[in-house]
Amino acid sequence: QAQLSESGGDLVQPGGSLRLSCVASGSEFALRNMAWYRQAPGNQRELVAYIATNFETRYKDSVKGRFTISRDNDKHILYLQMNNLKPADTAVYFCSDFTNWGQGTPVSVSA
Repeated sequence: QAQLSESGGDLVQPGGSLRLSCVASGSEFALRNMAWYRQAPGNQRELVAYIATNFETRYKDSVKGRFTISRDNDKHILYLQMNNLKPADTAVYFCSDFTNWGQGTPVSVSA
């Protein structure tokens, strides 16, 4: 069973940037579709960005043009570059391979 571990969350001002990382253990990382989800207080967990094994990507409408998902198959790391952050982006961010979940990393956007 793969283990996923996120990092990079922080408190940032509106308009700021963060890069989240997710290190995946286990073999065959390159064969797994991966995604970033987030969950804000009182809300359900929602899909933010997805990257397939062929590097095809998809995004939640509200983050298109601001967030970029990428993967380094050699290092077994999934990234989420987040630019022009807004208070509405405040949440705990999780990475997943649709079977396993990380523990999450908190992102807070506030002046």
